[in-house]
Amino acid sequence: MANPKVQKLVLKGLMALPAPILRALSGGAPVTVGGRTLDPQFQLMAWAARKQGPISAAAPAQVRAAAAAGFALAQGRLEPGTVCEDLVIPTAQGDLPARSYRPARQDPQAPLMVWLHQGGGVIGDLETGHAFCSILASATRGPVLSIDYRLAPEHKFPAAFDDALAAFRWGRDHADRFGAPKGCAALGGDSMGGHLTAVVTQALKRAGEAQPVLQLLCYPAVEADSHTQSMSTYADAYPLTKATMDWFMAHYVDPATAAADDVRLSPLHATDLKGLAPAIVVTAGFDPLTDQGEAYAHRLLEAGSPTVFRRYDSLSHGFLSFTGAVRAADVAAREIAGFVRQGYDGLLPAAARASHL
Repeated sequence: MANPKVQKLVLKGLMALPAPILRALSGGAPVTVGGRTLDPQFQLMAWAARKQGPISAAAPAQVRAAAAAGFALAQGRLEPGTVCEDLVIPTAQGDLPARSYRPARQDPQAPLMVWLHQGGGVIGDLETGHAFCSILASATRGPVLSIDYRLAPEHKFPAAFDDALAAFRWGRDHADRFGAPKGCAALGGDSMGGHLTAVVTQALKRAGEAQPVLQLLCYPAVEADSHTQSMSTYADAYPLTKATMDWFMAHYVDPATAAADDVRLSPLHATDLKGLAPAIVVTAGFDPLTDQGEAYAHRLLEAGSPTVFRRYDSLSHGFLSFTGAVRAADVAAREIAGFVRQGYDGLLPAAARASHL
């Protein structure tokens, strides 16, 4: 088995090559789909992954191991000065592993951000968003609490939702442990974590509880049975395909006990989005989910929630875990973290708009 450090050095060397060479190594021409052109570094990674078998042919344990190795290879380093602490959060369903990130120069007024990782509800752990959580803590000068919620198929829906809701409540009520104001917290996540952010925020409203200070949804899945244009245009995109989405859902949900239009599975179907937290919604251009994320952002805007929407046209789904391999992903991650800081400072209403980058 190849040494991970050597693999990372090789990848770094390849990614430093000029864009024309990267494209020459990965097919010879830019990849343009639906009027969008894929970033050349992502193009090389997609080309390199073409020989891998489909996820649908693998068991969850195999996919978890492969994904963990891939994330470790593509992620950036921890931000300088960031202090991490592994801990356990007690919930009614059992103890949840978690990890806190505190920046070198913490702002005592900055709220705690509870972070939920990507992975379709089947893969992912505390390492999945490790680099981005440190970027988020550093840029916002506030603490981040990453949650390792239960995964399917061992723990099917609504286990991840229950864990995410319990973790947010715990973080909110114990934020002072991390040097943040007690009694409030922000909530965010990418992909499945973005989905959980949406459904937890809605659940808090239904329960009559205060909203998060801010909600950050990065390329979220917000409709379980989606038939948008992007689901077909980018059905074979890297690294998330429609077939992979179907594989995730088949493991995550028991159709005998859950309906696709349940708002805890499809928060886009909620009839009333008024009163939800200010939002930052981010999507990737090369992603089957891009249309549904944008639709949710517009619904939040229509409901009166201050919302900033960004679509990064040249990037692929999951780009927050590629900050060490794709320069544009690292730039986007830092911009998103900057938006969060603006949100903490109450600047989102003035900036509320939809933009595509």
